[in-house]
Amino acid sequence: MLRLRTLLLTLLICWQGSIVWACPFCSAVSQTFSEEISTMDVVAITKLEKAGEVSKIDTSDPQAEIPKSRFVITKVIKGGEFIKVGDTFETIYFGEASKERSFLAMGTDAPNVIWSTPLILTDRAEEYLGQLSKLPKTWERLAFFQNYLEDEDEMLARDAYDEFAKAPYKDVISLKPEMKHDQLISFIKNPDVPSNRRRLYFTMLGVCGTKEDSKLLESFMTADDRKSKSGLDAMLACYMILSGEEGLAKVDELFLANKKAEYSDTYAAIMAIRFHGSE
Repeated sequence: MLRLRTLLLTLLICWQGSIVWACPFCSAVSQTFSEEISTMDVVAITKLEKAGEVSKIDTSDPQAEIPKSRFVITKVIKGGEFIKVGDTFETIYFGEASKERSFLAMGTDAPNVIWSTPLILTDRAEEYLGQLSKLPKTWERLAFFQNYLEDEDEMLARDAYDEFAKAPYKDVISLKPEMKHDQLISFIKNPDVPSNRRRLYFTMLGVCGTKEDSKLLESFMTADDRKSKSGLDAMLACYMILSGEEGLAKVDELFLANKKAEYSDTYAAIMAIRFHGSE
């Protein structure tokens, strides 16, 4: 009965034909820095030279001009034919007025550049951005972003996740020899990790994990609290990879044959089977 039910489900959800998967259970939050930089004419690391005097804005006049801040370019990332170190420009900026911090600034319509609002950077973020243009276009680039998953700089952690979320699943598989298994386990065990990122870590564990890891996943699958089941679709897909047909029987018992299973859990099981049917 199990095999018939699973076969029918797989046929039902895969009948439309092959699907080109990125990281199968991941949804990117936004454009990556690499994508954003590729659309810009100029990109630079800058310092704040003079903050706009926001206090002088005439709030009674809707047509009053907003004071601009002046920035000086300290490093050119893109567009060296249009800008150079030492150039200054003015743009609207309302953030922290620190002359000690670095900022990322991007612009379009060169040579008469229209600058976006600069983004304040940590030292780690500045180093990260400086490496992006040097990365290969192939799957090897994921090895770099793996080092920033759950980074203390949330902006970098989000960007690294988005890079994985947009990568073809075959690229994730290619990363297997360089995957950090113990790091993935620590991420999965951390209850504060968002569900979308947890899905990525289950997907990666399905590539580099062992049958022994399936015991941890089973403890999450059978838990009563919803937080333990966060990212259940990716969790079940990973579990079935690591535990084989024995794991498929357990998924059927808990979520497909079980009439008391919540609809969201049953749907997650179907999505996990869909993944196996297409990938």
